[in-house]
Amino acid sequence: MSGTLDFSRCYASSYRTARAKFRRTAADIGAELSAYTHPFAEGPDGGSLSVDVARIGDPKAPRQLVVVSGTHGLEGYAGSAAQIAWMLRMGQLPGDVSVLMVHGINPYGFAHGTRTTEHNVDLNRNFVDHAAPYPENAGYGELHDEVIPKDWSPEGMARVQARLEAFGETHGSDALFDVMARGQYTHPDGIIYGGDRREWSNLTLQAILDDHLGSAEIVGLIDWHTGIGDYKEMFFLCFNEEGGDLHAEAGRWWGRERIVGQRPHGLARPNYQGLAFNGVRDFVGDRPMVGAVVEFGTHAALMRPALILDVWLKTVGDPDPDRVTLLKQHLFDAFVPVSAAWRQASIAHALEITRQAVDGLASSPLSKI
Repeated sequence: MSGTLDFSRCYASSYRTARAKFRRTAADIGAELSAYTHPFAEGPDGGSLSVDVARIGDPKAPRQLVVVSGTHGLEGYAGSAAQIAWMLRMGQLPGDVSVLMVHGINPYGFAHGTRTTEHNVDLNRNFVDHAAPYPENAGYGELHDEVIPKDWSPEGMARVQARLEAFGETHGSDALFDVMARGQYTHPDGIIYGGDRREWSNLTLQAILDDHLGSAEIVGLIDWHTGIGDYKEMFFLCFNEEGGDLHAEAGRWWGRERIVGQRPHGLARPNYQGLAFNGVRDFVGDRPMVGAVVEFGTHAALMRPALILDVWLKTVGDPDPDRVTLLKQHLFDAFVPVSAAWRQASIAHALEITRQAVDGLASSPLSKI
């Protein structure tokens, strides 16, 4: 198939339609499909929620790429579209490469239009050792009571912004970004809450990899996200050890300039805790794993207010259902812009980045990693 792939063939208007489109596309290319159904959470329509998995290529291939969407719930609309786009244009896989598409790993957040799980847990901070003392984030504890406003209004958010700016003036912009992004494990009603146990989605990701990656000798990972980066551009966060062979391999796949020295929003990278990337690395054991969290850049100035709004809608809320609908529309547009130009650009980037990962895996010097 030649020509530009229209975004509307890949994007969906709801979790249900995204799931149906993903499964239909996977079936059309002969992928092996399986589903992992949530045991208790339901969609807003009362329907069941599932993580769908499509195996493309030889399940016994030694080189296997895992592509995950929906770690941050509503961001799954873009990640789902990226997965569908690649399946529509994948071409011929190298014989020793197989691809595992994990669709909507946080189906509750995807279906309900929130970044978090059913417990207000940021799944991308949940992959820590829950039997050990949790990573500390004293700065967030200092700010929590003033981060979530009592009312969602320009005045309320101005007070929040003033408090954050005061913290930044005292401790520096890098420290503020770290406090507000690294993850916290003390305030269940706060932002970036990492939880007090492994979420169902965390356990399910391990089950999926245990079920499907038995033959893999080397694993690649793309975890699709939105938010960080310039509008319509891509931003890579590689968590392979800086300066190590696996980090260098990621640079070979996607370009060293995208992998080395990343500064999200122009700031020092936070000391992120509990990432799904780290979970996958643990789940595959001693097999080399090369990968990245890949972000579709949206509205940088809206990111922090949108994170706060997401939690405010669940923990404070508003009695006016129409106002809630409008605020949810704003939240959605902050993370998955409705602009056709943005969505078209995301599809083009996704195709390039996934192809680069497949090609990188196919040519990876296993014996040298």
